[in-house]
Amino acid sequence: MSDLPNHIAIIMDGNGRWARQRNLSRNVGHKAGVEATRKIIEATAHKQIGALTLFAFSSENWNRPKTEVKLLMELFLISLKREINKLNKNNIRIRFIGERDAFNQKLIDQISHSETLTKNNTGMTLNVAVNYGGRWDIVNACKQIARKVQSQQLEIDDIDEQCLGKHMTLSDIPEPDLFIRTSGECRISNFLLWQSAYSELYFTDTLWPDFDEQAFELALQNYALRQRRFGKTGEQLETE
Repeated sequence: MSDLPNHIAIIMDGNGRWARQRNLSRNVGHKAGVEATRKIIEATAHKQIGALTLFAFSSENWNRPKTEVKLLMELFLISLKREINKLNKNNIRIRFIGERDAFNQKLIDQISHSETLTKNNTGMTLNVAVNYGGRWDIVNACKQIARKVQSQQLEIDDIDEQCLGKHMTLSDIPEPDLFIRTSGECRISNFLLWQSAYSELYFTDTLWPDFDEQAFELALQNYALRQRRFGKTGEQLETE
């Protein structure tokens, strides 16, 4: 396919419902979700797509039952330890966006190790959003700008969309072209609010553990049929 996105963002939703449909615990659903994540990372890298951003744990997910949060943190640490060498071997750069200070030290150390190990890789960039929220991202950017104004590094008149965008996470890579959410929910749930202003949204009823290479291909085919106008008319694009 010629019309592949450069950057894909995914809300990986539906692990709990997948487990409930099978009379299994939510823990089993999350573990199945990890397997689906591995497959999609591999499929994205295979297609030489530049960047993949996954919503792994939102700032609102702390409101879930403590036992489930504890399991998610443990699963996150185990999966990262198990997969990082393979990601590095495949020239994939991994980095994490969000407030990591809320995690235990073991997880913080593993996150830092993973970023350091893969920082010079030149293949796909895998961004993992953990304890992340789009509103937090915007507020954090505003604070950075305010400090620069306070220290006279910036003038108020210097602040525009481009300035704010430079202080957002992922500012060094193209914004998401394709935004996927699984499980039938049709909302973006505070994920990449600024960066997804012109993303093509794709919602599927498929639960995340069932989102395989075929389901991924359907999303890419749907994207390839879109006309991305960015405020222009279709006629303008045709003449260009």
